[in-house]
Amino acid sequence: MLKITQQRGVSPHSLLLVLEGRLAGSWVEELDAYWRKMSEEDHQRAVIDLVGVTFVDAGGKSVLARLWRQGAELRASGCLTRCIVEEITRGGRFNPSSKSKGEDTLASRATQEET
Repeated sequence: MLKITQQRGVSPHSLLLVLEGRLAGSWVEELDAYWRKMSEEDHQRAVIDLVGVTFVDAGGKSVLARLWRQGAELRASGCLTRCIVEEITRGGRFNPSSKSKGEDTLASRATQEET
């Protein structure tokens, strides 16, 4: 089971998603559908809090990586989720095609929005 709780972020266009439980099997699809719905509502910045996640399968890791590449910030505190987040974020958010064109990466844009 996976529980997804939506909370308002600090700014009007930011959102916090608190996940609790297992990010595996059909629950991965649930998170993906939730993200798509949230994207339609034009939230410019999202934080995914993984503190309450107890298990992540390969599909869950794949979805988290994709959401991170799309600009989500991943927060983790437990050993399992910290390792997963570190693995996902280790290489940075570089898009090979945008790097060759000299465009900003998503990570750079996120940093610029904060300032």
